[in-house]
Amino acid sequence: VLDALPLSPNGKLDRAALPAPDYQPQRGLEPRNPQEAALAALFAEVLGLSHVGIEDNFFELGGDSIRSIQLVSRARQKGWLIKPRDIFSLKTVEALASIVTRDQRDNDMPLHAATGNVLATPVMRWFLKHGGQGVATFHQSVLLRAPANTSLASLTAALQEVIDHHDMLRLKMERTDAQGDQLTVQEPGQIDASRCLLRIDVSGHASPDWEACLQQHQHAAQDGLALHDAITLQALWFDAGAQHEGRLLLAAHHMVVDSVSWSILIPDLAQAYEAHAAGRAADLPPKTTSFRRWSELLHAEALAPARVDEIGLWKRMLGDDSSAPLFTLDPLLDRVGTSAELSLRWPITLTRELLQSPARLNGHINELLLTAFALALARWQARVGDVSRSVCFDLEGHGREDIFDGVDVSRTVGWFTSVYPVCVPLHGVDLARAMSGDEAMGQAFRIVKEQLRSLPDHGLAYGLLSELNAHAADALHRSRPAPASFNYLGRFDAPGTSAWCPTDDAGRLASGSDPSMPLFHGIALNALVEESDDGPCLVAHWNWAARLFERHDMTSLADDWFAALESLVAFASKPQSASLTPSDMPLLSMNQDDIDYLESLYASRD
Repeated sequence: VLDALPLSPNGKLDRAALPAPDYQPQRGLEPRNPQEAALAALFAEVLGLSHVGIEDNFFELGGDSIRSIQLVSRARQKGWLIKPRDIFSLKTVEALASIVTRDQRDNDMPLHAATGNVLATPVMRWFLKHGGQGVATFHQSVLLRAPANTSLASLTAALQEVIDHHDMLRLKMERTDAQGDQLTVQEPGQIDASRCLLRIDVSGHASPDWEACLQQHQHAAQDGLALHDAITLQALWFDAGAQHEGRLLLAAHHMVVDSVSWSILIPDLAQAYEAHAAGRAADLPPKTTSFRRWSELLHAEALAPARVDEIGLWKRMLGDDSSAPLFTLDPLLDRVGTSAELSLRWPITLTRELLQSPARLNGHINELLLTAFALALARWQARVGDVSRSVCFDLEGHGREDIFDGVDVSRTVGWFTSVYPVCVPLHGVDLARAMSGDEAMGQAFRIVKEQLRSLPDHGLAYGLLSELNAHAADALHRSRPAPASFNYLGRFDAPGTSAWCPTDDAGRLASGSDPSMPLFHGIALNALVEESDDGPCLVAHWNWAARLFERHDMTSLADDWFAALESLVAFASKPQSASLTPSDMPLLSMNQDDIDYLESLYASRD
């Protein structure tokens, strides 16, 4: 805040005299009661900020749907009960504090057995049908710092603690001729953690090349996974000796974890190790609703009349597939092993502006990213001869939707991902003008925003109906998959220097697939924001069927996505860019034309 703008001798703005921008939130109102103090501290912890005022907006400070789940989980650990839907609707510490209550789960929430047969959720069932031979080794991994003088006994005990505590880490898959794949969660204590841990001695190297170590040994972690024996977790400990920091590679089968699960598992492993190293019992935070219970509820929900009523919506969202496809994937030829990859990083200055743009546009970060994605795909489709301007793709979400009373999965480990089709009608949008950042960009943004918000519960029902409801599955049968997919993984904290923190030696959370696994989409974009000491950086990981597309074609598509994002950021910085849309006013029966008329009317009066 300045008392006045600095002026040059001729009365114009003296830009050189302006202070450097301060991107940290201004210190807002201080908490006035214990609830506000607790929530303000949790906001700051989850968002990586030093201070949060009670009027600060969670999402304007950098929060997203995944971080809202982390906020719910950490609030639960502190004894406060809030729900993800509360965060989205109330947004500030002050508003949330007015409804937050003490956690009465032990008294009010019924207990359900976490072990026994588990029904496959939509994403699990879809993957088991289409994953081919790659099912056995499909996994996610993360690399952690292992402190010097790590104890093998304490590390083994900590792994045992985590495996016994988190039920899905004991998942066993048996194939039967009659019933197909049968999933069962074993009882605690039945999995020996020593079978999941391999020590690799690198103490003879003064300064180990960790990336080379990973390339040499990471297949040991992948090959050690055995769903048929309930071995879903593998740990490779690179022991650098008593005086030097080592590394711990954790690999878990994707059937039992997702990106949110790692934010639960890593802190629990660190806590368990510290306890056992100190000679005391670990007291891990309590689990939330079991994955087994969650899957039961999903199967029942798939048959609910309200969900069946969504069939028409999803048929429209699938679009018209009667036209000739842009390309056809061949499962025998288009596989992980024959695909190509491209990873690109966006400048920190632009990423910072991007993260501030949702508040300016009355939107969410996903809506901005997908607007640019839809525009880039539309330009790519036009280059290959499709001028329909209807852009269709599959969208991945975290799937932990707050739809059941008395159910909380904020600290439940498992694979919750949802996948659903989105079809964006860009008819009438001038692509060239939109890419230049004028009002056509605002038009495209509003179309994408309203299309996404028209899907109940962030698209969860599509998987329920297409995979768990036989009648609906017939109605929603797809003759071909969507050509592209998009997944925003959220914001990842900067690599830490303390024990058991993720490192940046070989990237953060990574996925591993068998080369024989078929590609599910011809083009896939996985995006995330990586925090660093210099600031946030948007990272784009592109993957495509190399048999079908040349690298220069995909480079052009990737460049178009970044260019569309830059134009969208520029548009968001303009006065009156934050036009309201019908979803911003759910209690009023107004369409976009009504809103645009009123906004133009009152803008002219100003």
